[in-house]
Amino acid sequence: MRIHNRVVLALDDLTGDRAVEVASDLAHGLDAVKVGYPLVLTEGLDVVSRLSRVAPVICDFKVADIPAVSAMIVQRAVGAGAVGVIVHGFVGHDSVRQAADAAGEADVFVVTEMSHPGALDYLQDRAEDMAAMARREGATGIIAPATRPERVTALRGIVGPDMLILSPGVGTQGGSAGATVRAGADAVIVGRSLYRAEDPQSALGALLEDLSGG
Repeated sequence: MRIHNRVVLALDDLTGDRAVEVASDLAHGLDAVKVGYPLVLTEGLDVVSRLSRVAPVICDFKVADIPAVSAMIVQRAVGAGAVGVIVHGFVGHDSVRQAADAAGEADVFVVTEMSHPGALDYLQDRAEDMAAMARREGATGIIAPATRPERVTALRGIVGPDMLILSPGVGTQGGSAGATVRAGADAVIVGRSLYRAEDPQSALGALLEDLSGG
């Protein structure tokens, strides 16, 4: 996955037609769009194929299963047109390795820490271990929280400069795009604050300005 604009658009609470429309309107300022269960369970995997004609698609399925099933899920996502799949790290090295192998040329991103407050209950204590494991097992990158930029910095120190870090939590959850990138993220994941904005184009412009330090 190539990073240029530093923005991944999360498309969650939308119909398939509206998701394609929003992605088309904003594609010039995006590196990828991210789809999760709300959209895919409503529209089916075909929405991945439709969106892939507009922008690169990351399937945020937070895959958390035994190795063989994890591989099946990743294969189906990539077969539908995804260039990346998000998997959980807490399932361990063998599931992450099979997911990475199943992805082929596509990217696998490992969740090390999530952006909501409850992530502090269990995930944070093992986030560094999961980040190191993601690197060992051949993942492309990790997911780290924009709501806690100091954690992005800490996790960057674990994975080094070559792995990608994508950070959710900008906008509605309160994270700052500029601060997150300065902390070490390669791109931020933004959803509702863009697609629910009164003027999504202007909202994207403001986000890109923040990311550029303007």
